[in-house]
Amino acid sequence: MRVNTVKRRLKEGEASIGTWLGIPSAISARYVAQVGFDWLTVDLEHQPIGIETAAEMFAAIAMAGSCPLARVPWNTAENIKRVLDCGAWGIVVPMVNTRAEAEAAVAAAKYPRRGIRSVGGALHALNFQADPASYYARANDEILVVIQAESPQAVENADAILSVEGVDAVFIGPNDLLAQMGRPPRMETDDPEFVQALEHIRVTAAKYGVAAGIHTADYEAINRRLAEGFRFLALASDARLLVAQAREQLAHVHWRHADSTGEVLRY
Repeated sequence: MRVNTVKRRLKEGEASIGTWLGIPSAISARYVAQVGFDWLTVDLEHQPIGIETAAEMFAAIAMAGSCPLARVPWNTAENIKRVLDCGAWGIVVPMVNTRAEAEAAVAAAKYPRRGIRSVGGALHALNFQADPASYYARANDEILVVIQAESPQAVENADAILSVEGVDAVFIGPNDLLAQMGRPPRMETDDPEFVQALEHIRVTAAKYGVAAGIHTADYEAINRRLAEGFRFLALASDARLLVAQAREQLAHVHWRHADSTGEVLRY
């Protein structure tokens, strides 16, 4: 059975870089998986990706040698069980604000007696290149559990949340955290409350051996966050990277199309 190298690296204190997939396509996922990201998260929370398409994306990612993760729509056992049974190697759980919610996420990702995940399916074992018996014996040790800190409540409860056994990483969503602070959503800001919240999450995570992560817009932001001690980092998303490269190339073309107002049309 294949080993979840991302989980191993994080446990050993190393950094791991990935990106978000929002384009509902196994073909697109297969292309991105060739780039060299450690992991790719299929976003079922905010993007139009159904479970059948997600299963095909997980398979394409695993086949390419990367680690397929799934951000579930919400912290429920059925959401978590479904993506794991369809071949995800780990979960990213949004809006975890309390210890009880963190415990529920871990329990849903683990088979008894460490959790409540029910036994069934076959795609999970295929993506680990294992037979079902081997998968059931080792899945609890290989599945990556990432919870998201996206609210002032999560920041306040960081000790209680991050001390939960089985939480491997905590991932900060800057847009939601700022929105819940009453600030405009954005990836970067010098707002003192936001900066203090990030540092509190990072320091608390380190205390409990949990990898602190955050979403970033570009490589400069990733390098800065790595220097600060973050270890589980997402670089933009498939759609943003696609549009950014297209825009960069188009900017060097000596012809631009404008709308009726004379303004250049932009995504």
